[in-house]
Amino acid sequence: MSRKNRSWSVYAIRALLIAAWLGSWELCARTFMNPFLYSMPSDIWTKLVSWFRDGTSQGSIWENIWVTLEEAAGGFILGVIAGIVLGVFLGRAPFLAEVLAPFIKAANAIPRIVLASLFVIWFGLGLQSKIATAFVLVFFAVFFNAFQGAREVDRTLIDNARILRADRWALMRTIVLPSATSWILASMHVAFGFALIGAVVGEFTGADRGMGLLISHSQGNFDSAGVYAGMLVITAVALIAEWLITQLEKRLTSWRPQTSSSSAAGA
Repeated sequence: MSRKNRSWSVYAIRALLIAAWLGSWELCARTFMNPFLYSMPSDIWTKLVSWFRDGTSQGSIWENIWVTLEEAAGGFILGVIAGIVLGVFLGRAPFLAEVLAPFIKAANAIPRIVLASLFVIWFGLGLQSKIATAFVLVFFAVFFNAFQGAREVDRTLIDNARILRADRWALMRTIVLPSATSWILASMHVAFGFALIGAVVGEFTGADRGMGLLISHSQGNFDSAGVYAGMLVITAVALIAEWLITQLEKRLTSWRPQTSSSSAAGA
């Protein structure tokens, strides 16, 4: 099967699976399931159309999406930067990493919902508390991968570079960071999802705008269609962000040799 035909087959099977899932859900909701509790795809679609056409009880749907996206993006950027810097630094400083290991593990073990509540108390109901919650989730996801990536650098490459009198910064720039790139980018794929979770959890805890507040309001009104609609909007945002991160990954790893189609076919 050619690559193009294979791609079309994958998309077709995915579409069939989604259609079968939604169709069976709609059928079950109309026959023996309670649509008040479980809703149905047609009601969710109606809710989405209403939100985008007429707005929501919490204002424009676009404004709520933008607020959540702004909170998630802020926490994501700050968490990625801090996670990479500290992870790579401790990955190349074994003694200091051993000293700080129990404190880092203890901080990672703290339930995030507790931190979200504290951040609301400390920073109020605005963007800062949501960014802080997203930051905490993103930081640890990126930190542990950056730390491991920095430790997995080929020792021979380091020794050869030192023979050529490369200084610490040159080693970091030309060997350590490129070697850890795969680890860091792998963590970024899940990190933005964590950032969205942090933003939504923060909005559940206390907010005046955002998709989390909209979902919380729907939950309080026993509007299951509204809860599902909010989840779908957040999922769509996460998928778009995943696509953008994939494009960034391709650009940053373009220096790697690509496996030829002939060798792949032979394998």
